[in-house]
Amino acid sequence: MDKQNDWRNKFQEVFQVCSEELKKTTEIGKKMLSASKTNTTLHETYEELGVLVARAIKNNELQWDNEKVQKLLMKIEGCESDLKGIEEEVNDIRFSEEEAAKNNEEKN
Repeated sequence: MDKQNDWRNKFQEVFQVCSEELKKTTEIGKKMLSASKTNTTLHETYEELGVLVARAIKNNELQWDNEKVQKLLMKIEGCESDLKGIEEEVNDIRFSEEEAAKNNEEKN
């Protein structure tokens, strides 16, 4: 009987420790999820601010004589140009495939 009580006590101890660790892990998970959401909001806000500043500089509403800013603006313009070119290429491919399919249908 004494061994059975020892076993039960050990089991209850292990269960209690596991339960406490699970609670801690859950709380940490909640905090990490909250931090992730906050970090995403921060990133989006910085991005929005950057877009507004870039537009203001481009429209001469804001003067910022800084070499790093000018390099970043040039990089943005390059990326925008690249994206425009890619979009045009995709449209060319898409519409040429649609026209080819249309021509095949007309032949049949």
